[in-house]
Amino acid sequence: MKKRIAILATDGFEESELKSPKDAMEKEGFEVDIVSLKSGKIKAWADGNWSKEYNVDKTLSEVKAEDYNALVLPGGVINPDKLRREKAAVTFVKDFFKQKKPVAAICHGPWTLIEAEVVKGRKMTSFPSLRKDLENAGANWVDEEVVVDEALVTSRNPNDLPAFNAKLIEEIKEGKHEHQHA
Repeated sequence: MKKRIAILATDGFEESELKSPKDAMEKEGFEVDIVSLKSGKIKAWADGNWSKEYNVDKTLSEVKAEDYNALVLPGGVINPDKLRREKAAVTFVKDFFKQKKPVAAICHGPWTLIEAEVVKGRKMTSFPSLRKDLENAGANWVDEEVVVDEALVTSRNPNDLPAFNAKLIEEIKEGKHEHQHA
C-alpha cells in the first residue's frame, strides 16, 4: 500500500517548508497531495517576499483525514493564520489526531494546532515567537531542532528541515500509531 500524505497549506506558506518535506517524501515513494481551501494555485512566501505558485491537488471539501497516512503543516506567518480561521481546516487537523496519525508542523505551523486544541500536554517546539501561544495552550515548549511526541513532529525553522523531514518519514514508515485494518 502506497502511503498518502497531505500537506495542508494556503497562500503565504513558507516555500522551503512545503517543498523540502514534499521532495523528501516523494523520494521515499510516498504520494503527496497539497491540500488547500480552494482549488487552483497557492502562492509561496520566500525571503520576505511572495514567491512561486504551487498547484493545489485537492481542496478540503474533497478529502478527509481517512484518505491519508499523515499530515504536514508548513509555516510562514500568513498561511497558518488563514488556515486557523477556516473551520474545515481545523476539523481536518483534529481528525488526524483522533485517528492517531503522524502530524508534522514547522515554524508557525503549530498555530493551526492550537486552534484545533490538540497541543495540551504535548512536548513541542516552534518558531520562537509562538512559544507563549503554545505554552498558554498547555504545551511543553522546548528549543530543539526537532521534537517528537506520540507521532507529533515539530521543528523551529527552515534550518531544521533535514531533521524534521527525517523524523517525519520515520514516523510515517513506522505507522505504529495506525490501527491496521484486518
